[in-house]
Amino acid sequence: MNVNSAQPSSYYDIRNNSEVETTQHITIDGSDLKLQTEDMTANPAPLGLMGFGMTTILLNLHNAGFFAMGSVILAMGIFFGGLAQVIAGLMEWKKGNTFGTLAFTSYGFFWLALVGLLLLPEMGISAPTEKTTAFAWFLALWGIFTAVLFIATLRMNRALQFVFASLALLFFLLAMGNALDDATIIQVAGYVGIICGLSAMYTALAQVLNEVYGYELAPLCAVAPKEKKELPADVKTDTANK
Repeated sequence: MNVNSAQPSSYYDIRNNSEVETTQHITIDGSDLKLQTEDMTANPAPLGLMGFGMTTILLNLHNAGFFAMGSVILAMGIFFGGLAQVIAGLMEWKKGNTFGTLAFTSYGFFWLALVGLLLLPEMGISAPTEKTTAFAWFLALWGIFTAVLFIATLRMNRALQFVFASLALLFFLLAMGNALDDATIIQVAGYVGIICGLSAMYTALAQVLNEVYGYELAPLCAVAPKEKKELPADVKTDTANK
């Protein structure tokens, strides 16, 4: 008897905040059998969202003028905003979630890069970044990246849509404020960033509460998945014959 098995695949459906069963194909003497297994690994999204949300709030409390830049923000940027998000992204990769992998690892390294921009000149390794040109472009590029990810969230849930929409706005406001060297715009961006961070914290904690209680205690407002449009029969036939 010949038995061949393929590796199972699994992923976390962030749109519906639910685990997706995996399928493993096993071939026995030419017969293809399918075994359904359940992914028992934890949901990494709350970790990534909390790391992002709390660090974003701290930085933007500074931008809004509540306190000066200091070790609290830098430490959060390195460890919780940076490393914790990268770890969450790697966990999303294990689950086969491309969006979560890209978002968490990218924003995790964003925080590490931002801390590097602040610390490298202080360490004498590089010259300070020109705020009105290079740093403004740095922020604008992250705004464009975030705006594209926001389009992806239109197929997920309203909570994530708000997080990414407010984050894109935050990046563009910070880019504009630095390009124009306008303290008022940066202060306004600070308040937008506080709201963005709070929304990320809500999205993270809502997923935890909903999982613990077994029902949607804190609404995320999932978007109903759209049905895939079937091709007309004549188009299917033409395609198959090519």
